[in-house]
Amino acid sequence: MAGRPTPPFRADHVGSLLRPRRLMEARAAHAAGRLSDMDFRTVEDECVLAAIALQESVGLKGITDGDMRRRDWMLSFLYSLEGIKESGEHLHVRFSGGVTFENPIPAVTGRIRCPQGGIFTEAVAFLARHIRETPKVTLPAPTMLYNTVTQEIATRSVYRDYDAFWQDVGAAYARAIGHIHAAGCTYLQIDDVNAAKTGDRRAHILWKSQGYSVEAMVERFITLNNAAIASRPEGMTAAVHMCRGNFRSEHSLEGGYDLMAERYFPEVKADIFFMEYDDSRSGGFAPLRYMPKDRFVVLGLITSKRPELEDRDMIKRRVDEAARYVDIDRLGLSPQCGFASTSEGNRLTEDEQKRKLEHVVAIATDIWGGV
Repeated sequence: MAGRPTPPFRADHVGSLLRPRRLMEARAAHAAGRLSDMDFRTVEDECVLAAIALQESVGLKGITDGDMRRRDWMLSFLYSLEGIKESGEHLHVRFSGGVTFENPIPAVTGRIRCPQGGIFTEAVAFLARHIRETPKVTLPAPTMLYNTVTQEIATRSVYRDYDAFWQDVGAAYARAIGHIHAAGCTYLQIDDVNAAKTGDRRAHILWKSQGYSVEAMVERFITLNNAAIASRPEGMTAAVHMCRGNFRSEHSLEGGYDLMAERYFPEVKADIFFMEYDDSRSGGFAPLRYMPKDRFVVLGLITSKRPELEDRDMIKRRVDEAARYVDIDRLGLSPQCGFASTSEGNRLTEDEQKRKLEHVVAIATDIWGGV
């Protein structure tokens, strides 16, 4: 075994990187009208180039822009879809450690469509022009809209049928992904926190109150994700990433993959599955037995939430344990999530972030002989 020239890679990362203070200050100045659009774009470009240089310097091959141009991993894309606007109301999402994330509740103001020119296309083209390796783009899975768009919201004024809303969401995603591919992306990842939510009892209670069983929600997640990625352009590798929340080094969910694995892994039309496994809240590896033999699994055994470096031998033992269910030649290694799912970022320094990424590459090289 050795490294791979195209995805899936032995060493990978989920996508987001800590935002430099310079970028945060520039964004605040731009929002306040003290910095011009052109000057702010220059700062963004320079921060993206620095993010590229970091990833390439540690030996990664799937290169993202670190989410330097986004407000967070999810909202920047979702609120770029036509027909969705912020209502001004918020859903208070509780995280561990007493932390709360204010998730804007959308208003559905029209049919859900992909804008004519696509979403993130200029950012993708910039990334593709400036890297030597594979350009990777991450998007929130369309299932993330299940967090906030209830049947009542979807059918209040525009849609008579809830399923018609979701059909439009899937079609809008498929078109957006086509634009992203045309702009230069050959490696796409969708982040599906809701798939991992199936192991959390609080989610079960919520779904039951809405008239859905866990099994019904898993079926809906499969259908919607496939509407987005199953018809992706030829030559584009698609990954699904699952985690249990990542906000200022805290998590929002707990529970294993047991209730979704038997259907989700075989039926979602992805090439790669990024699986959060950095501590006990993610359960064991046994659900991986349902992974089809033509899929690749990236084990998120390195935490992005804390600066301490994991023991190499412990990580290797955990890879060996996972290899009881998925052949080791179909495994890779990564952090369990990004380093800055939101602009606040996790509680690490940029130097500690770099050491984490170096750690992933070094361990992967030890195990597989390359990345």
